[in-house]
Amino acid sequence: MISNSPVAKMGHSKQIRILLLNEMEKLEKALFRLEQGFELQFRLGPTLQGKAVTVYTNYPLPGETFNREKFHSLEWENPVEKEDDSDKYCKLNLQQAGSFQYYFLQGNEKSGGGYIVVDPILHVGADDHVLPLDCVTLQTFLAKCLGPFDEWESRLRVAKESGYNMIHFTPLQTLGLSRSCYSLADQLELNPDFSRPNKNYTWNDVGQLVEKFKKKWNILCITDVVYNHTAANGKWIQEHPECAYNLVNSPHLKPAWILDRALWHLSCDIAQGKYKEKGVPASVENDHQMNCIRKIIWEDIFPKVRLWEFFQVNVHKAVEQFRALLTQENRKIATKPDPKQHLKIIQDPEYRRLGCTVDMNIALATFIPHDNGPAAIDECCNWFCKRIEELNSEKHQLINCHHEQAVNCILGNVFYERLAGHGPKLGPVTRKHPLVTRYFTFPFEKMTLSAEEAMIHLPNKACFLMAYNGWVMGDDPLRNFAEPGSEVYLRRELICWGDSVKLRYGNKPEDCPYLWAHMKKYTEITATYFQGVRLDNCHSTPLHVAEYMLDAARKLQPNLYVVAELFTGSEDLDNIFVTRLGISSLIREAMSANNSHEEGRLVYRYGGEPVGSFVQPCLRPLMPAIAHALFMDITHDNECPIVHRSEYDALPSSTVVSMACCASGSTKGYDELVPHQISVVSEERFYTKWNPAALPSDTGEVNFQSGIIAARCAINKLHQELGAKGFIQVYVDQVDEDIVAVTRHSPSIHQSIVSVSRTAFRNPKTSFYSKEVPQMCIPGKIDEVVLEARTIERNTDPYKKDENSINGMPNITVDIREHIQLNESKIVKQAGVATKGPNEYIQEIEFENLSPGSVIIFRVSLDPHAQVAVGILRNHLTQFSPHFKSGSLAVDNSDPILKIPFAFIASKLTLAELNQVLYRSESEEREDGGGCYDIPNWSSLKYAGLQGLMSILAEIRPRNDLGHPFCDNLRSGDWMIDYVSNRLISRSGNIAEVGKWLQAMFFYLKQIPRYLIPCYFDAILIGAYTTLLDIAWKQMSSFVQNGSTFVKHLSLGSVQMCGVGKFSSLPHLSPSLTDIPYRLNEITKEKEQCCVSLAAGLPHFSSGIFRCWGRDTFIALRGLLLITGRYLEARNIILAFAGTLRHGLIPNLLGEGTHARYNCRDAVWWWLQCIQDYCKMVPNGLDILKCPVSRMYPTDDSVPLSAGTLDQPLFEVVQEVMQRHMQGIQFRERNAGPQIDRNMKDEGFNITAGVDEETGFVYGGNRLNCGTWMDKMGESDRARNRGIPATPRDGSAVEIVGLSKSAIRWLLELSKKNIFPYHEVTVKRHGKVVTVSYDEWNRKIQDHFEKLFYVSEDPSDVNEKHPNLVHKRGIYKDSYGASSPWCDYQLRPNFTIAMVVAPELFTAEKAWKALETAEKKLLGPLGMKTLDPDDMVYCGIYDNALDNDNYNLAKGFNYHQGPEWLWLIGYFLRAKLYFSKLMGPETTAKTVHLVKNVLSRHYVHLERSPWKGLPELTNENGQYCPFSCETQAWSIAAILETLYDL
Repeated sequence: MISNSPVAKMGHSKQIRILLLNEMEKLEKALFRLEQGFELQFRLGPTLQGKAVTVYTNYPLPGETFNREKFHSLEWENPVEKEDDSDKYCKLNLQQAGSFQYYFLQGNEKSGGGYIVVDPILHVGADDHVLPLDCVTLQTFLAKCLGPFDEWESRLRVAKESGYNMIHFTPLQTLGLSRSCYSLADQLELNPDFSRPNKNYTWNDVGQLVEKFKKKWNILCITDVVYNHTAANGKWIQEHPECAYNLVNSPHLKPAWILDRALWHLSCDIAQGKYKEKGVPASVENDHQMNCIRKIIWEDIFPKVRLWEFFQVNVHKAVEQFRALLTQENRKIATKPDPKQHLKIIQDPEYRRLGCTVDMNIALATFIPHDNGPAAIDECCNWFCKRIEELNSEKHQLINCHHEQAVNCILGNVFYERLAGHGPKLGPVTRKHPLVTRYFTFPFEKMTLSAEEAMIHLPNKACFLMAYNGWVMGDDPLRNFAEPGSEVYLRRELICWGDSVKLRYGNKPEDCPYLWAHMKKYTEITATYFQGVRLDNCHSTPLHVAEYMLDAARKLQPNLYVVAELFTGSEDLDNIFVTRLGISSLIREAMSANNSHEEGRLVYRYGGEPVGSFVQPCLRPLMPAIAHALFMDITHDNECPIVHRSEYDALPSSTVVSMACCASGSTKGYDELVPHQISVVSEERFYTKWNPAALPSDTGEVNFQSGIIAARCAINKLHQELGAKGFIQVYVDQVDEDIVAVTRHSPSIHQSIVSVSRTAFRNPKTSFYSKEVPQMCIPGKIDEVVLEARTIERNTDPYKKDENSINGMPNITVDIREHIQLNESKIVKQAGVATKGPNEYIQEIEFENLSPGSVIIFRVSLDPHAQVAVGILRNHLTQFSPHFKSGSLAVDNSDPILKIPFAFIASKLTLAELNQVLYRSESEEREDGGGCYDIPNWSSLKYAGLQGLMSILAEIRPRNDLGHPFCDNLRSGDWMIDYVSNRLISRSGNIAEVGKWLQAMFFYLKQIPRYLIPCYFDAILIGAYTTLLDIAWKQMSSFVQNGSTFVKHLSLGSVQMCGVGKFSSLPHLSPSLTDIPYRLNEITKEKEQCCVSLAAGLPHFSSGIFRCWGRDTFIALRGLLLITGRYLEARNIILAFAGTLRHGLIPNLLGEGTHARYNCRDAVWWWLQCIQDYCKMVPNGLDILKCPVSRMYPTDDSVPLSAGTLDQPLFEVVQEVMQRHMQGIQFRERNAGPQIDRNMKDEGFNITAGVDEETGFVYGGNRLNCGTWMDKMGESDRARNRGIPATPRDGSAVEIVGLSKSAIRWLLELSKKNIFPYHEVTVKRHGKVVTVSYDEWNRKIQDHFEKLFYVSEDPSDVNEKHPNLVHKRGIYKDSYGASSPWCDYQLRPNFTIAMVVAPELFTAEKAWKALETAEKKLLGPLGMKTLDPDDMVYCGIYDNALDNDNYNLAKGFNYHQGPEWLWLIGYFLRAKLYFSKLMGPETTAKTVHLVKNVLSRHYVHLERSPWKGLPELTNENGQYCPFSCETQAWSIAAILETLYDL
């Protein structure tokens, strides 16, 4: 898994992206863009943790070439050489451009997958330097307008002089009859128009010119590839008609072809005036004539062509066939009809009139004569006949629907072409301009419609009847509209290109070998000579075809630049094309914007991050992106903006577009202000040439005085500078309805370029524009005006369309000045300097000549003082990440503390001090007189330490949520900044040093502009925080240091929970111990002990007397202190609690020892378990047994003694516990009554505990108290449960029996080795002294446990006292001998604790069966249900505030009757791991998978929780419970212990 935390180090500079794999996650529509040189890591998401997953990819192995079909598996790498492989990953080092697929299997099942796109690296120039994609400035040329090849250079020089670095040529191949640039007659041949009579030019010549442009001019060249169609007159398509959709290979088009021919004949008749009497003359000019056309089609055409017959059955023929089958002598008796099979028409694959059939077997099974007489057979045939007629009628209706759509489409087309104001107004219907465009080719002599129809069944003729291509409004681009199943041609929905035949590839090269080979050769020619391609009509090119062709192209040109324009109308669909084809840039049109506001929005949408963005770590999750944009002010398909907007808009709009942080582009003619669209079909004139001496009146030549060329050159150069120098941050400001200001900012040098453009979407001559232009405020210091330019008129003849050259408007040009000082500007009236705050200067700009069509671009730096401060900050941040090297500034006069590396300052902190620096909840902080920082309009931080801030930053950094109230607060003032450093400085010692370092860094932070503060505040904190975490881990055990990220983050729970408050929570230890931590009391100035204590949970159990609980402490101690290697702290806590022993018990609520309550029976056994664990896990751990314990209560009734008054070794205290239990414990709590417990009934204050003589089981409690961890006491008067424990668990609770068995076994072992001096306990019974040896006690429990605790599968088991209470068999009882016997039989998870601490009590098979039941019934997502859901009082939702009449729920009475507690899941999983090993290797492997999978949910919770912990409990099925502690010591400990066992 990947942590979102900044522990994903900022230290290394290699860019690593992590893709989390999740079960059944199909990411085919997500676009993942990466760059060459990146490393991509696949890691398992939570749903796949612990499962056997294999990742496959077709990204080639090193040294191999890419083959789309060839997948190989990736090797998993586990950085931690342990069974816990939550950090494992497999990786790809990306060194190759293109689209690559991955998928993963779970076992043998495919479980998810997707694509990644790796960007190409473009090289240009004699030195082959890199051209970043964001620097591209492209210009489109229609190839046919370049003239003879020897004149190309002079025409293309215009692009070079205008500052473009990429030229896009429309296809250079031989064109078809229509002369459209995209209708190609021969894909392999260079257009002969480019040659001279005496000189034939070849592809080689083109290649040499392209190479010259690349090396000498620094210009790359790309050209179109057209895969969808070919010119109908091409020689090769006539020789290979199978490459098109013709009536032989696509007979489903026959009805559409018939309709198409009928419409052609109608058109010819209208042209000849034959329909004049019916109201349709050759010139269609009004609605009435349109209505007449509609009537003619319905009344003359449709009845004549009878298209429905192609979809119908010949009734007479079918009935005769049916009758013949019925009367057959040996007819098989029809089986019972299958109700699912109905008679339906089976389409004739050849599409002959009335050629469809029905399934006669279904007919015979449906219509059955009641006898064999002729009358019955007639009747049957009649029924069959009627059914066929009904089916035919349904088809007739269906075709009628198609007819309706067809008529609407036909008339829509006629309206657009002949009547619409924005249409081409074609004039009279003629053979050249028919009523509607033909959908099919007809290369034969003129004949009648019926003669034509005869051809469709003659293959040698029908193969030349081919479908034209076109486009369909609103169609699904992934569906091929010419394939069977589509009715586009029949319904006349195609907007048809009547010059190009649609190509039919099939699904694979074998389906049409010639076509695939031809087009592959075409692609290879293109890739040999050009650096990139534009996929023409990409959205309707079959994906598999484009994939195949681009694979061929990339073999020749590995860094192929692929651009495309998609008209899918949906980003998801766009992404399918981008990811499958590896499209480098998608063409986006500024012309799609209707106003300047929308144009500005597009700039923001298509690239860059917000100004002041957070620095992202080098190792981070791979996020879905939007496609890289090639943002064009106009494409060659667009209408002319001069017509749609005004000539004055060319300059401002192209500036707005050029300021976008992506590739940008334009079309030849825009800069020269050609006032009409340059048609790809009809334009035959040539482009202008470059001549520095040309005059405005010269129509065939241009230079910097022409149109906006001079300004274009300046903005193109600026665009390239911004891309190359990392100005990746973008801010768009809509100053007023026409003025758009775009800022590009460099996050390393903090320079900005601000362009202010006054657009002119409306013509300034005819529309009102205000003279008043709003003032603008620009933060920082304006270094220069990079460019100011105004669109102006000049005194020349107006525009007149030239016959030979594509000329622009000579009377419009730009007045341009570059690199001038602010005071030289003609557009700025005055600039004042205002201060916004200390060190923040704002220049107020007043404009005077910012007329529509003007732009001004400023270069802005930070105020010099702030610039120095940023440089110093970056210099000190380089110790955390090389990212800050650029823009850093080394100075000597900074605070001396900054000369010391932060890691050195931090290394002096102890883990207890780190608790204060990193954590501490509100109530802990309150004790010290502080509190957590409260963010206005949001909430308080969870912690006062750095983790409180980091939790929020981890949320907002990846999303770059600069609008978050947290960022607002930082920008508005220094309060939070000062809080962070001052809080630490006030604590003196090593902690204060960290505070001083932060304060010294913040000194510079406060001197930079406010908008940059969130980003640098975050960078400082991340650097400090990651260093502090490393310092923490270095002080822990090797298990943690060499552990997974999961283990490391869990181990921080130890730092979170273990701290020293203002007041010591633990009783003082014996002064004779030499290694106790001391501190000076700030008030008394005396030395005092400051031992770490363990909080039970945050935020509820963290301070005051409610911080320390005996049970919680010792359930959590092994995980949080022993496993993490904090042995001294563990020892001190064990000894401190030992000192409070009274009545043979350890307190439940510690209350510093003086306010202790001895009302729990289990804490003492958990304490003993911890002593045992300490002795086993700590080097020389047995020494603890000899450590002195200062007894606070040497007798049950003594007053509390101060430390050192009476010391005894720990082993004596241990023996006392055993003696007292064997003797029997009985007392009444001190101060019994409402002053210590306002809910307890009187009898509940009586505490008893003892050992059963026969079984050796520890028992105790009564029905009115609760002495185990399930200690909920009823509190509701309304529900009448006050003073009644929900779960008394009196008798022998299963986990206490297990814990006591563990202790006795251990003491027995030690006594045998004479390490523990006692071999027995001595008690008085009935006036006699009785001794019970540990050996005997151990045996008793061993002999009786399964007999009395196991609920046998055998109903007649003699050991079962209450067979009538058995609810589930094959489980272990929760207790034995409860006052309410049915409680013994409840299924609860407590037996798993006994399994872990005393597994010897259990038979492996029985234990495994019981664990399987627990898994089925009790296992939740994060915790274990505390009660069997089948139990009548089960309720899984805990609400402590609810008070109602429900006895089982009121005031949270169900605390332990269903809600899912986390700590028990640790014992459940550890028990499964232990017993699985006894069940064999296969079971073990399955269990390890289960454990990892369950723990992955805890990992996810830990990562996402702002508390960075695991909760006490959840409601049923893992739902959040608002009454739970957000992070609980024993929850974290239990999961750590599980990972330790793993």
